[in-house]
Amino acid sequence: MKVKYFGHSCFAVNISGKHLLFDPFISPNELCKDININEIEADYIFVSHAHFDHLADLLQIAINTDAKIVAIWEICEWVNKQGYTNTHAMNIGGGWNFEFGNIQMVRAVHSSSFPDGSYGGQAAGFVVKSNENCFYYSGDTALSYDMKLIPERHKLDVAFLPIGNNFTMDIQDAIKASEFIQCDHIIGMHYDTFGFIVIDHDAAINQFNQYGKTLTLLNISQEIEL
Repeated sequence: MKVKYFGHSCFAVNISGKHLLFDPFISPNELCKDININEIEADYIFVSHAHFDHLADLLQIAINTDAKIVAIWEICEWVNKQGYTNTHAMNIGGGWNFEFGNIQMVRAVHSSSFPDGSYGGQAAGFVVKSNENCFYYSGDTALSYDMKLIPERHKLDVAFLPIGNNFTMDIQDAIKASEFIQCDHIIGMHYDTFGFIVIDHDAAINQFNQYGKTLTLLNISQEIEL
């Protein structure tokens, strides 16, 4: 399983021979000005919710790659109305077997609306289970007791959690979330992009270390293998 960071909450995950892309917000992000979205590969694009900073480049990358978009029903309906129909709609609690593995859509505690203000459906996260790894991509979320349900069904190898505060969990809540989901390796997301969510990297890593957990903060365009 290879993971590449495209800033904010956008990650490419290469798993079981397929390219998965999560929450493509790249071209409007000043920190990602050196990334050419036309060079990004994707077989599937997962969208956690409808906010602009999670789907700004969704349609362009989907058109470039013919990727299947996987999201809550309302987002897929919106995408279809834009003329792109390669979608797979899901809803909270539902699961589906794709060619790379199984997806379960889980609840995220967050608002969700399209750039025009219209309703974007329930915010969501995804648990991805393949023959290589099992990981949780939480999307934007607050700390929630619902997270305790995840390890009852899934044994996670790694989890992607927001840590930037203001709009999502802060460091302390993300540590508690890692306890709820019983996962000791966390990849941070949703930090530094805007002034509201700038963090102290060393302090964040040290706080996780104090609880016997690993926080990985990737540089933009950095790729790691798990």
